[in-house]
Amino acid sequence: MDSDLDIIYADATELAQLIRTGKVSPIRVVEAFLARIQRINPKLNAIVTVDADTALREAQAAEAAVRAGRTDLGPLHGVPFTVKDSIDTAGVPTQRGSPIFAGRIPTADATAVARMKAAGAILLAKTNLPEFSLATDSDSPLTGRTNNPWDLRRTPGGSSGGEAAAIAAGLSPLGLGTDLAISVRGPAAHAGIVALKPTLGRIPMTGVWPRAPRRFWHVGPMARTVRDVALAYAVLAGPDGKDGFSSVTPSTSARTSSSSSTAITGVDRLLRVGWLVEPGFGPVDSEVAATVEKAAQALQRTGRVAVARVRIPALEEENALDVFMRLLVNEVQPVLREATAGQPDDKIFAVARGLLQRPATPTDEYVRAEQAAERLRDGFAAYFQHYDALLCPVLPISGYEHAAKQLRINQNEVPVSHVMSATVPLNVTGLPGLSMRFGTSSEGMPINVQIVGSWYAESTVLHVASLLEGVSAVKGLFPKL
Repeated sequence: MDSDLDIIYADATELAQLIRTGKVSPIRVVEAFLARIQRINPKLNAIVTVDADTALREAQAAEAAVRAGRTDLGPLHGVPFTVKDSIDTAGVPTQRGSPIFAGRIPTADATAVARMKAAGAILLAKTNLPEFSLATDSDSPLTGRTNNPWDLRRTPGGSSGGEAAAIAAGLSPLGLGTDLAISVRGPAAHAGIVALKPTLGRIPMTGVWPRAPRRFWHVGPMARTVRDVALAYAVLAGPDGKDGFSSVTPSTSARTSSSSSTAITGVDRLLRVGWLVEPGFGPVDSEVAATVEKAAQALQRTGRVAVARVRIPALEEENALDVFMRLLVNEVQPVLREATAGQPDDKIFAVARGLLQRPATPTDEYVRAEQAAERLRDGFAAYFQHYDALLCPVLPISGYEHAAKQLRINQNEVPVSHVMSATVPLNVTGLPGLSMRFGTSSEGMPINVQIVGSWYAESTVLHVASLLEGVSAVKGLFPKL
């Protein structure tokens, strides 16, 4: 590689190949990203902790292994990665975006981090998040606010906003985030990168906080290309014997070669993909709606996919966001009370205070919410009897400014919580969904689309995403910083 920018602009899959074949040194790769962080991060505040000394030592060891001709190199040997600061990293601060946990240093890696390291990846840094991962803007009373690399006045979303901003800006090729309602897919859309929320339990949540409500939480890989997300997913997926929701071993490959749909999905026929904007997700900006439709048309033109406009009645009959909030309050309040007990107000940020002050959901209403969640699952199950995947929005609007309380969408004023309306149904039901860029707004902000699959059908989701990436006019774009 001729310059550090060649390294920065390469994806993780390419870097792994170059390192494995001795064409580039992992030391040079790590040094290039450290230099990029030093130069760019002051504008973004995406990175909150850099573990430079350890990363360089591990890069030296990785280079020695290549020179020694080792044949047991992992698929990510020598490739740097970053991690959201709610995911435990042994010996490296994991502060959860809260003054309560300032200086906290775990003694063990989360399962997802341990698996990345076992695959040869090198931990480079930790990334910013809102307090306790419980907001859609990555602003923390401990580590400050992260800016969107496409427009510093705008949010990169939350709660994995630091991770999304870092990857989009070339501070990292690959990373780990978590998703409770939107938190890898939404930030990916704000920043124009790729992120996968897998089926509930596919990737263990061991070593991630908060654990409740764990039935909605997911760990997900984030990167700039579909193949990188697929590679990371293949490394991360599978039970660890500690997370009770993680009990199914992936039975199909996470490869994304588009040479054969049979190789990826096990189906020797055209894939059937429905696309949906409205109704079901509430108001959606016209530019976002047009991007989803263009993505559907692009899939149709590949000759590998049969596309149809669809409706999912359950999404129209049940408000998934309302269902989620009614269930969330009762499950997260005990965790927050324990974490904040005896703490002064200046150590508890507004989001946590708001959740603690919100009235608990009465038992009968809670049961009705549970039943509504079951109806949503049934509705998606019926849909996937006829279709292999669903194409829909991620965000109802492209990037907006920090600390927004209301959004204007097609002459409608909606609360900012509406940004979760197209993502939270997958957390309530446990379905896998991938966020990837396919357009650009009139203001120059990324517009992502979401590809949804049936339970445990990540291979299909990744295959459809790979097909779409192959015909995308916006792949490989970097913000100018």
